[in-house]
Amino acid sequence: MSSSQPDLLQRDVALDAFNTLRLPARAAWFAAVHDVDQLRAILEDPRIQGLPRLVLGGGSNLVLAGDFDGLVLQVAFKGRSRVQEDADAWYIRAGGGENWHDFVRWTLEMGWAGLENLSLIPGTVGAAPVQNIGAYGLELAEHFYSLRAYDLETGKTVGFDKADCHFAYRDSFFKRHPGRYLIGAVTFRLPKAWRPVTAYADVAKALAAEGIAQPTPLQVSDAVIAIRRAKLPDPAEIGNAGSFFKNPVVSAEAHARLAALHPGMPHYPQPNGRVKLAAGWLIEQAGWKGRRLGPVGCYARQALVLVNHGGARGADVLAASQAVRADVFARFGVDLEPEPVFVGGAAPG
Repeated sequence: MSSSQPDLLQRDVALDAFNTLRLPARAAWFAAVHDVDQLRAILEDPRIQGLPRLVLGGGSNLVLAGDFDGLVLQVAFKGRSRVQEDADAWYIRAGGGENWHDFVRWTLEMGWAGLENLSLIPGTVGAAPVQNIGAYGLELAEHFYSLRAYDLETGKTVGFDKADCHFAYRDSFFKRHPGRYLIGAVTFRLPKAWRPVTAYADVAKALAAEGIAQPTPLQVSDAVIAIRRAKLPDPAEIGNAGSFFKNPVVSAEAHARLAALHPGMPHYPQPNGRVKLAAGWLIEQAGWKGRRLGPVGCYARQALVLVNHGGARGADVLAASQAVRADVFARFGVDLEPEPVFVGGAAPG
């Protein structure tokens, strides 16, 4: 054990401040990791051998359903730079511990457009590919190029290209292998032939209200920020994990049946012939917008967001999410799937 090891590894650490739902939980062991050398030193410590591991970014896509009797690794890898350029694109890399929104705004200020629709999404750069974050007509996968991750099982540093990541709607290879990989850096390919993504109704409306017909990347980002601030609660003010449920995707036949019963139902045809529904609309129609179950409820301005009104524990979030799902299924026959990862206790079935 190195002389610096006690400074790296902490025992019995409260995780309340490390998850945006502000749920109380404790980690048996905790370490903030700034580079690969630190990570290797921590993983060699005999006190944590054989224990489960949780890789933590900004804690914005996480439900701590109980204490974690293992090692929590908080990714703190920093740095951001342009690493390559060709005739068609810039290649921009950021450390896994960089704040996602700060990184997006930095790319725009540097003149590298493409990520503006993903402005103000909470979390870190390293966590973004795990969830394949998306908003307002854009998914991270569209501008992803590659990443470097540390395999906590083999001890090797591994490179992943886009195909390796198996990106899907709010899903990836990494989400299906929790606790195995720590993402140290992510590289994005930002095309020089930029075109604004403004087909999303709220974005188009916000730009039109400002009289902007041909927006700049920063203007698109500003519009997205304004929309998110108007609809979504600030985790610093009220505990939440952002959008709690995925927008369900159903068959064309199932959508046709639902549309006949609910003519005003929002729907978004997909390239494969299936149809994406708006989970927030389904939840609101089921009577949950602004409604509470104990200390947890659906946000008054956006039913898709579960909030901690104070004093909630993981079991309260699980109970509220299951109640919402049951009511939506009873009314529409559609099963909602939670976006966040449940850790330290029972997960939704």
